[in-house]
Amino acid sequence: MTAALDHVGPRLRSARQAKGWTLDDLAGRADMSTSTLSRLESGKRQASLELLVPLTRLLGIRLDDLVAEPADPRVRRAPTRRHGHVVAPLTRADSPVQTYKVTYPPRDAAPAPRVHDGFEWLYVLSGRIRLLLEGRELILERGEAAEFDTRMPHSLSATADGAAEVVSIFSPDGERLHTRTSE
Repeated sequence: MTAALDHVGPRLRSARQAKGWTLDDLAGRADMSTSTLSRLESGKRQASLELLVPLTRLLGIRLDDLVAEPADPRVRRAPTRRHGHVVAPLTRADSPVQTYKVTYPPRDAAPAPRVHDGFEWLYVLSGRIRLLLEGRELILERGEAAEFDTRMPHSLSATADGAAEVVSIFSPDGERLHTRTSE
């Protein structure tokens, strides 16, 4: 419990500063002394509900935002193999946007186009990517990016030259299962 309380002061200060408020601004709005607020932020005064509830309301944050244990920022999701690709998740499963590093094996021809709701953004880390988009074939080289509406028939694959790696970012709808447009 004491570890959670250690974060109250710095988080309170950060929320106040994010609003662009001085100690005097927030203290006046919360009807408390600037000294009390300063001691709360520096950890020299014990936080109490009587002090924190009005502050969180004014700052537009939840009490949980001040006392919650810091989340581990590391993503610990194992890579998977799908359709010959190695897909390494770069975001937590509950993230509002899903990001993956995808390794595509070399391929002589583009796979059948698919469609699904959402948008995809991708960046080529290495190799060459064949983007088939509405019947048009584009070759993306290392350092190039693309953005497209995934409701348009599309497919992605490495060229026959060798494997390729991309970072793909999907909107919340874009991560859903792809459906084929043709066999």
